[in-house]
Amino acid sequence: MFPASVCRFSNGLTFIHQQIPTTPVVVADVWVRAGAIVESEPWFGMAHFLEHMIFKGTATLPPGEFDYQIEKMGGVSNAATSYDYAHYSLITAAPYLIDTLPYLGELLLNAKIPEDEFICERDVVLEEIRASADDHDAIGFQSLLKNVYQGHPYGRSILGTEQELMQHSPEAMRCFHRAHYQPENMTIVVVGGIEQEAAWNLVNRSFADFADTCNFPVVNKIATPLIKGIKRHELILPRLEQGRLMMAWIGPGVDHIRTAHGLDLLSVLLGEGRTSRLVHDLREEKQLVQAICSNFVLQKESSLLTITAWLEPEYLERVEELIRGHLHNLQHQGVSEQEMNRCRRLMCNEYAFTTETPHQLTSLYGYYSTLAQPEVAGTYLEDLRSFESQELQNLAQKYLSPDNYVVTILKPC
Repeated sequence: MFPASVCRFSNGLTFIHQQIPTTPVVVADVWVRAGAIVESEPWFGMAHFLEHMIFKGTATLPPGEFDYQIEKMGGVSNAATSYDYAHYSLITAAPYLIDTLPYLGELLLNAKIPEDEFICERDVVLEEIRASADDHDAIGFQSLLKNVYQGHPYGRSILGTEQELMQHSPEAMRCFHRAHYQPENMTIVVVGGIEQEAAWNLVNRSFADFADTCNFPVVNKIATPLIKGIKRHELILPRLEQGRLMMAWIGPGVDHIRTAHGLDLLSVLLGEGRTSRLVHDLREEKQLVQAICSNFVLQKESSLLTITAWLEPEYLERVEELIRGHLHNLQHQGVSEQEMNRCRRLMCNEYAFTTETPHQLTSLYGYYSTLAQPEVAGTYLEDLRSFESQELQNLAQKYLSPDNYVVTILKPC
């Protein structure tokens, strides 16, 4: 049973609340369907840049005043932008939410985006872009995404490029803000030591006066591409001390949530923990890699399973072949009950460890509310416990082909 209450205001705003009487803390998270996926050309990078500019004040709130007021109350704020969302977080002692949440509402609804602050903050974002260009793993992963998703927004950098950022204007950003920071795109999650009625009233007062919308260019819908054959890309990088092998497969998005949960389970089976197949064989037994892991990411329009190995360049070809062999075995020999039990136990424990605090719960509810419906978060454990070996083998056969994947290889000069 889903433990939180879900309500919708008459203006379309989604409100999620869970009271935890034993904690003195309250977390308020605001999730907006205004990630990089809604950017149209030439405004790539706008969503992330706007996240920075949100904190530069409003007509009634000078730059820096929000941070001053939050810190004065002992609170903490943070923000992040992904492909599917922008996310703003506020953590405070329960009695002070009434004094702090209105400031966050003011910023999000009435961002001024002043020109002088725009120019200064653009330099900060440009420095982020330059820093990512010096990060070997970031370079490799962005190359992998580009080759996996091709023209789809998931294949672009969330940061944008230097050339794209220099084309942005404060007026275009104000229009982007008014187009997407609207109540029907927004979920507010409040978890902690506050009763539902008090939280409802506070949210209703703090998020009432949305700006008039703006007609921003509509993004043309692009289908998630299929991977046919082995699509290979090799990068030779200076100052790289160790090779990288990055392999990727696409799965369905949140509309097929059980399949996505099954792929998550397969990711753990392959590369999480010392007894997982790839770690045990390639690192512990054969000692061909310094490290290897698999990772699963669920997004609204697709999911992505990746395998990454850190190794000496002379082992790249052999390790790739061995990974393909493991996938072949997974497809044809299936999963043992012992492996199923290990993966279920590991993932259920991991879920418990990552849903202990109000901050973790607001992130969970807001994430699923933004991608689908908040109640979807409650299906995770049930799905994990109900998977049988044959169903997982079928998923491996359908989505984890040893003959259809994208690979990026990093080699030192």
